[in-house]
Amino acid sequence: MGRGDLATLVRICDPAGRTRGTGFLADHHGTVVTSHEAVDGLSRVLLRAPDDRSWLAEAGAVTPLPESGLALVRSEGLGVRPLPLATRPEIEPGTYVRIEAHGWREARVLGPAAVTYTAADRFHDLDQALELAIGTEGAEALRRGGRAAGSPVLDTATGTVLAVLGTALHGGRRAAGYAVPLRPDGPLTDLLRRNAATVPAYGPDLNLAGILELTATSTGPVGDPGPWPEPVERAACARELDRFTTGDAPVLALVGAPGTGRTTALAALCARRARGEAPAPTIRLRGADLRSEDHSLADALGRALERAGRIVAASGALGDTTTATPERAAALAREAGRPLLVVLDGPEEMPPLLAHRLPAWTGATERWLRAHGVRLATACRPEHWERAGALYGSGALHRPAPGENGDGLPPAVVLGPYTEAEARAVREGYGLRETDLAEADARHPLALRLLAEVRAALPGEVPGRPCREEVFTAHLDLMCLRTAVRIAAGTRPLIRGTAVRRLAARVTGRVHEAARRCLGPGHGVLDRASFEELFPWREGWAPAVLTEGLLVPAGSGYRFAHEELADWLQAAHLDLDTALHALIHTHHENRTPDAPGSTSLQGPGGTAAVGPFASPGVPGPGAVRAQSPGSTAAAGPFAPPDGPGGTEAGPRLLDGAVASDFPASPGAPGSPDFPAGPGAVTGSEAPGSPAGPGVPGPRTAPDVSGSPPGSGVPGAAAGPAPLPGAGAARPQAPPVPRHRIGPVLQALLLEHRERGAGGSVPRLAGLVEALARFADAGEDGGGDGAWWAARLLGESLRRVPDPRPCLPVLRLLADRIGARPGRRPAFAAFGPEFWRGLAVGEDERIDLLRRLVTADPPGEDRWFAAVAGLLAADPRGVQPLLCRWFGDARPLPAAPHATVATGAQALLHAHRHLAVDDLCEALVATAHPLAEGLLTALARDETSALCRAVDRWAHDDGRPERRAAAAAYGHLAAGRATAPADRELLRYAALALLARPADRDLHGAALGLLIRDPESRDRHLPRAAIDPGVPVDALVEALATHPDEVLDALWSRLDAPGGDPAAVLGALAGIDAPAPARRVAALVRDHALLRPGDAPHVAAFVDRRLEAGPEAGTVLLPLVGDLIRSRSVPLRRALAPVLAAPGTGASRHLRAELLDVLLEHERYEAEAGETSVLEALLTAAAEDAERRSEPRTRRLAHRAGLLCVRTAEGAARLDRLLAALVREWPVFTELLGGWIVAAPGDWAPLLGIETLDALRFPGTPMPMRADGRGHGSLRPA
Repeated sequence: MGRGDLATLVRICDPAGRTRGTGFLADHHGTVVTSHEAVDGLSRVLLRAPDDRSWLAEAGAVTPLPESGLALVRSEGLGVRPLPLATRPEIEPGTYVRIEAHGWREARVLGPAAVTYTAADRFHDLDQALELAIGTEGAEALRRGGRAAGSPVLDTATGTVLAVLGTALHGGRRAAGYAVPLRPDGPLTDLLRRNAATVPAYGPDLNLAGILELTATSTGPVGDPGPWPEPVERAACARELDRFTTGDAPVLALVGAPGTGRTTALAALCARRARGEAPAPTIRLRGADLRSEDHSLADALGRALERAGRIVAASGALGDTTTATPERAAALAREAGRPLLVVLDGPEEMPPLLAHRLPAWTGATERWLRAHGVRLATACRPEHWERAGALYGSGALHRPAPGENGDGLPPAVVLGPYTEAEARAVREGYGLRETDLAEADARHPLALRLLAEVRAALPGEVPGRPCREEVFTAHLDLMCLRTAVRIAAGTRPLIRGTAVRRLAARVTGRVHEAARRCLGPGHGVLDRASFEELFPWREGWAPAVLTEGLLVPAGSGYRFAHEELADWLQAAHLDLDTALHALIHTHHENRTPDAPGSTSLQGPGGTAAVGPFASPGVPGPGAVRAQSPGSTAAAGPFAPPDGPGGTEAGPRLLDGAVASDFPASPGAPGSPDFPAGPGAVTGSEAPGSPAGPGVPGPRTAPDVSGSPPGSGVPGAAAGPAPLPGAGAARPQAPPVPRHRIGPVLQALLLEHRERGAGGSVPRLAGLVEALARFADAGEDGGGDGAWWAARLLGESLRRVPDPRPCLPVLRLLADRIGARPGRRPAFAAFGPEFWRGLAVGEDERIDLLRRLVTADPPGEDRWFAAVAGLLAADPRGVQPLLCRWFGDARPLPAAPHATVATGAQALLHAHRHLAVDDLCEALVATAHPLAEGLLTALARDETSALCRAVDRWAHDDGRPERRAAAAAYGHLAAGRATAPADRELLRYAALALLARPADRDLHGAALGLLIRDPESRDRHLPRAAIDPGVPVDALVEALATHPDEVLDALWSRLDAPGGDPAAVLGALAGIDAPAPARRVAALVRDHALLRPGDAPHVAAFVDRRLEAGPEAGTVLLPLVGDLIRSRSVPLRRALAPVLAAPGTGASRHLRAELLDVLLEHERYEAEAGETSVLEALLTAAAEDAERRSEPRTRRLAHRAGLLCVRTAEGAARLDRLLAALVREWPVFTELLGGWIVAAPGDWAPLLGIETLDALRFPGTPMPMRADGRGHGSLRPA
């Protein structure tokens, strides 16, 4: 295209078919460009293509441009390729061109010229024409009226149209010919824009279409060439990607674990941008395309465009494709309003040296993106984005909609499993059923795709629901088998049957060896030399492996096509214990002084491993190794004489050196049949076996009995072992990249699958303890050791299919977090979201959160908020679990004076409305005082709910304890039940209890409920009055309507031996009505006189009635007066502290009045020598001195003391009492000292020797006034 092929030109004819000139197509819409003279004067234009196609254009389809000497004609169906139009601003004189003048001829541009175009109606001056130099024969063809009019002037180097020939152009001097260039003016502007966007041109006329053609080579085909349907669109991800391409942020990150479809999502984005009316340029790169010396992303873009240019040039395109620099491509895309997008997939694959310069590279990349208006969409693992994303400046990263970003990550679009709808659509496209894959992996993108491939290769249905690892095993078997078939197809003679199966086993062995070597310093990439060694080109191994897509090129090496499959495969060859020690536990060890930062290890076999994370000693019993099944051994013409990799076989450390010599194949020493791990194809799994091809067979258990000699470290290369003792330290190697966590994590999961809790729990517990040491040392979560421990622990616990065997680890982790309040950075990854997401039962989850709530510092309630969220989501299930917390008395730092138990009680009460009936059931089933207290609170706050609960419990036939609870809590509810429905429920409950003769002990409580209800009181009061089990408060409640019956019943209870006078008198003290109160006072007086031993209960009755206020005085004054004058010393002694008490404002005046009555009685009417009542008053004065006013205390103490010293015996007893009070009550001591200093004469008669000694040497410091005057020995020192 563009070299001057006549098939690209169109003849311009009049309706009669006579040729008027030539034209060419300039776009895919059929716009023909020609000279104005070719259509001048025609009402209709006939267009003829070289293949006899024609189109008759009406006058409305012709756009004359006489002022430019040009015309545009709209056509359809001519089938002619459009020519690219030049976009250069000036055409250099001397430029060689080709024109159609009786055949294609070469001409040369002499320079610009001013010409006059002679149209049919007038003349037009054209200032920017081109003067051409051409031979004589060509000049003859350019005479006016020839078919050369309208012919394109093509640049010989680029094939672009520089101008359009005109035969009616006349200049100031005679010239061979003139041509009119196309300039953006009027209708030509849109035409030039469409041409630049759709017809590629290179060199100085590079346009947007050229950029689109170049970038299309990097994105690959738009559709999947395989038999599978188009990928299902992931709506949330596509929405965020579209928002990014139309937004302002230059960088978007698509973050997800391997196997979640990151690459597929980017491919879908590239496909969407390539389609439509306005396709946009997209360049697709991988991290392996970056180089160590790159300054920014622009360097990799330049190489990608250069490679694309070579491909385009090889396809026949004209022009210098090297002019398509990243800056020029970005400028053209930006001018067209279609910004250039760079898709960087797997940036983790970048060279290690560039990874160490990541901050500088990121900064330079961001500046370049902003300067040229380029967008970058990168897809990577979360581990990489944690650090890489933090290197971008403010506003550089696209912020997804709320809920789409990952916790703790810089702004990114997080890609996880399919949604239910997406997974359903994917299964339908693959022809899978919902039960074809294990439930845990039913929405995993890679597992679904690989399962579909395996099922498509099987001859029939296969029962069962394989898990992800089984799918990986079967898929690897299938790939190795297909690879073996391809290799066998190139052998002569052809091999079949058993020989192919043996060949497949050899392929499997080499694939495993490739996976083992990927654990080396290449960060998951197999170097070219190792690839060619394992899969030689000359024998067809390399083409077979690459064609089947098992491995794919990656920069200068090769990698496994599926990252998650690669991690899983490499995990079988990882020395797990040594890797964990190197990555985590060595951070707690002291470094040797002679080799700071590195360690030299000498294995038992003499193999040394040197590096910054070398583990001490050989791998422990948990080292994961693959065992070579004997069935995979094979020998034959397919094995090279020397087995590849024989000097480096053995388990490896992550990104490190060889740990030991790999065991040779038992079938053929030195053969390339390497040990098979996960996915090994054995003879029983090959075609013709009962299981069929690709069916997962039983795995060989890993060798965990011991570790091979030697060791390996991250970042170190394999090499000859030094002599014993000669392990010189090497320079410190860089740390293992965090995105290489995949093999270590898969190795931990492999241990759990193969050995259960015995294999994984000790290692996970070790990670918890290591993390706790990091936290105790104050390290943040950003350090390498803490990061590896937290991430491996968290991801392992999340991914194990059944975490219940790991509950000891979870409890240990929760205990370590809850041991100290506050947010410790080392434990940041184990916030509430982690525990909510664990696949454990709610009972285990709530118990784990119980251990964690003590981690909340004052002012925070993260953990209780998490519990509250679970309670709100499932109140019926969580309430009984929270009741188990009532036995946890640990203090809560976040709430002073609160414990875990009281916190749970408060949480249940605060969220009682969620399921209050279920809460009642949970509480009644919990035998704990806090449960009883909460039920009491519910009687106050949720009376109706408790009434319903009492009714349920009373009708419970199978559980006597529930009926007892109905009797107990029914009275709590009855005291507050006012609604008729609530009272009715309580009546039914009481009648149900009475109907059970076996529940005789509950009948009293049931009768109490009935007599509290006015509707049933009359019928049941006679029986209740004689039943000692009826609560006293229930009888008292009936006093207003049945005073005689109730008072008789209460008197009977007071008079009955073994009764409870305290309960009866306590209930009577609550009666305020005047008429019943007088009768009650008479009953109390009679009882007090009859039974002086109940004096404390009578005094308590008086104390409560005093607080009823002055209104109670009309009843209390005569009652207390009678009791004082009854000449009962126990009664007066019991009343003394009550009347001397400070009381409240409601009772203070009445107490003082009655106290005067008591003192007057003790002065004039007391028995001779009786001072016990006065001593009780003095004791009360001292005990309550802090709460009573100072004058009142002084007056009471002085009056009581004076009454005591009337006799010698009374004075002696007063001396002993005052001395004891001085020693016991510091406040009274201070007051007494002040009174003595202020009025020594008043107090001298009351002070004896013992009291004075006590005042000199009080049991506690006694502040006294330092007046200048004192009384005798009482003067302060």
